[in-house]
Amino acid sequence: MSSDWSEIRERLHDLRQEHRDLDGAIEQLQTNPAIDHLAVRRMKKRKLRLRDQIAYWESKLIPDLDA
Repeated sequence: MSSDWSEIRERLHDLRQEHRDLDGAIEQLQTNPAIDHLAVRRMKKRKLRLRDQIAYWESKLIPDLDA
């Protein structure tokens, strides 16, 4: 079980890092006068998917409290 939790934490770390990297890339693209709107839109969608995956894996760290 501890091994599973460490794998989940490692996965979360990777997802959060990718999310931060995308945030920086989006910011950088938006400052460019020749902005590629399609690329920005795709990056934002990817960022939203990452946020959903992060929420999913965070919920896996919360123990079930069956009453």
